Amino acid sequence: MTSADGIPVRVGVFGLLGSGNLGNDGSLEAVLGYLRAEHPGAVVDALCGGPEVVSARYGIPATRLHWYRGEYRTASRAGAVAAKGLGKLVDVFRTAAWVRRHDVVIVPGMGVLEATLPLRPWGFPYSLFLLCASGRLSGTRVALVGVGAGAIGNRPTRTLVRWSARLAGYRSYRDAPSRDAMRAMGVDTTRDEVYPDLAFALPTPRAGAPSDTPGPVAVGVMDFHGGDDDRARAEEIHRRYLDGTTRFVRALVEDGRPVRLLTGDACDAPVVAAILDAVDSPLVTAAEAASLADLMKETAAADAVVATRYHNLICALKVGTPTLALSYAAKSDALMARMGLEAYCHPARDVDADRLLEQFRELEKRSAELRRILTERNAVAVRQLDRQFTALTAAVFPAAAHAHAHAHALRETP
Repeated sequence: MTSADGIPVRVGVFGLLGSGNLGNDGSLEAVLGYLRAEHPGAVVDALCGGPEVVSARYGIPATRLHWYRGEYRTASRAGAVAAKGLGKLVDVFRTAAWVRRHDVVIVPGMGVLEATLPLRPWGFPYSLFLLCASGRLSGTRVALVGVGAGAIGNRPTRTLVRWSARLAGYRSYRDAPSRDAMRAMGVDTTRDEVYPDLAFALPTPRAGAPSDTPGPVAVGVMDFHGGDDDRARAEEIHRRYLDGTTRFVRALVEDGRPVRLLTGDACDAPVVAAILDAVDSPLVTAAEAASLADLMKETAAADAVVATRYHNLICALKVGTPTLALSYAAKSDALMARMGLEAYCHPARDVDADRLLEQFRELEKRSAELRRILTERNAVAVRQLDRQFTALTAAVFPAAAHAHAHAHALRETP
């Protein structure tokens, strides 16, 4: 894709990409697929958390998001505190310079406007604000595409998120509660649309044929300590989550069911290790997924899935496997409702292994019916994401949208 004067359009992608979170990388992969299909001439690069991973995996140039390499380590010594503070100042100029080199910057999905997990205002919220402010000042269009949002209690974080959203040139959300949350925070959402999560645009692996005998259960776990407002109770929440999930896995094993433990972020590994150690059975194994495609293959091979991380749920639902959500935020409940499985949510903050097992058995009884429902809902999601990408082209690539409309009119002319 080129501009009117024949110069290739320069597109930047921005976010905590390549940092170990498979959901974030899946959103990037979906947007790169759209760009390569609809705007093949565009020149694409990234400003992200893991530039080496992004360059190696996706074949695009990438720049480190933060000047200070210890950004996500707790600074206790005076030198580290000073370096982190200097980094915040340096990042103002680094971000502005990077944004100016682009015609469009896309933030692909992710929960960039929420604080459902512990979050410091001067971490990613500050980086996102710098991006959106730089875009507004330089005239570069910044698009928040299919992002997640939520009510935020911390005032500095809420202020940064609100202004980031206001300064962006385009916004769409992955669910209605996200749009409602931004409206409640004072953002004009009149023109903002809601579409399914971008990961629903990824290719779907072929599911295995259902068996007549009970097969494996995939259990997606998470290093869950509550949200940003739960810091005082974080360890208690984590202990209850881990204990309840472990008891549930042990109950499945006692029924003779193979269990496959899944993660969605590198930080989830200790939870897997704790469950393997506590249950100590050859029926419990752990997957080593490196992408959402790997996770989809794992969930497609299971009879049923019980999962916590949002993109673990998406992978299971996308391949049509009956799924029960250990829900930790409104986004999980909204996703399950969109896919017709709202009855199968269980609170991650208060996992009751006995009640969870009852819900799981009810889920399995309705397996055939739920698979049919998921097939129908997935077809709808694909059509809605086609409209998302058409809307994105019209909003941030107007020359391409005009050319497409003109070509379509010529084809329709007798």
